[in-house]
Amino acid sequence: MTAMQMTTKVRPWWLLLVNGILAVVIGGILLWSPVKTKVNTYMLLVSVLGFYWLFRGIFEIVHLYVDHTAWGWKLFMGIVGIMAGSYILMYPVASGVILPKTFVLVLGIWGLIEGVVLLIMAFNGGGWGAGILGGLAIIFGGALVVNYSTPGMGLSFLWVASIFAVVGGVTLIVQAFRERAAGSPSASPVADGSEPTVAKNKVK
Repeated sequence: MTAMQMTTKVRPWWLLLVNGILAVVIGGILLWSPVKTKVNTYMLLVSVLGFYWLFRGIFEIVHLYVDHTAWGWKLFMGIVGIMAGSYILMYPVASGVILPKTFVLVLGIWGLIEGVVLLIMAFNGGGWGAGILGGLAIIFGGALVVNYSTPGMGLSFLWVASIFAVVGGVTLIVQAFRERAAGSPSASPVADGSEPTVAKNKVK
């Protein structure tokens, strides 16, 4: 089999569609539903996150028996995942209060690191664009780190995340239908350049 004959596996279009619909539904509930529904949906998401981190940590440690590369990092991430997932599942209400602020803090730290990296790239010939983006990222990250414990910051993060979920979900739905249309037999061109054959009925 030559390289030209090998086909790459892509995600099925319906998987994008399902993800998009889920993102729109969850984002819409958190934005426009009654307060009780918002709280129930948010607590469900917190529980799902707890199960995800717990099983992800277990899988990281189990995977060490198969792949020993970077075992220290995998062991550390596995332990952290198990501890975080267990804490969320045991104390879901407290976790629901802490998580938004924690995400704001992590996002701020990520912005600071990204800003420093962009500034280093700018001084090493990356151009003034990288320098401007690096400066903005540092300002943005610093503001989040300083104000992450401010009352309402976690709620604002949830509100912004809900908007991104709705917009991103709509984008995924549109992309899913585009991939479906591109992969349909009527829309796909003949790959090998040969003329399509037409079956001829024999006249008796």
